[in-house]
Amino acid sequence: MNESSFLGTGWSFPPVFDNANYQLQLSSGESNINQSIDLLMKTPRGSRSLMPNYGCDLFRYLFCRLDATLQEEMIQSVKTTLLNSEPRISVEDVDISLSEDGSIATLSISYKIKQTNTRHNHVFPFSLLEGTHLPVSPI
Repeated sequence: MNESSFLGTGWSFPPVFDNANYQLQLSSGESNINQSIDLLMKTPRGSRSLMPNYGCDLFRYLFCRLDATLQEEMIQSVKTTLLNSEPRISVEDVDISLSEDGSIATLSISYKIKQTNTRHNHVFPFSLLEGTHLPVSPI
């Protein structure tokens, strides 16, 4: 039995077309789950009119000062989103780590694929700086 048959197969995200045969590339298995998690984290809740509960509320925390309370709110938001929107996994742990300058919060999501009972980690970078004011690193 093929792994993708029970873990799911869907469009790769972002959608990519194969130059050789002009067909849409598909993702399956663990790759499909990781792309689904990324899409959930990047989509603001309420932005899809036909699926108003799809997405995560991470954008609310974008320019906030990250204290312990806010970090716990972010963790609970991610856990609730994945519980309600990604039925193929069960979340074991969500952890937040900050860069030295505090500009990037990295969300580490540890989860288990229910069907195969295998554990995986997914890292989602969450930038706290506006794209136009990023520090320039020396070359």
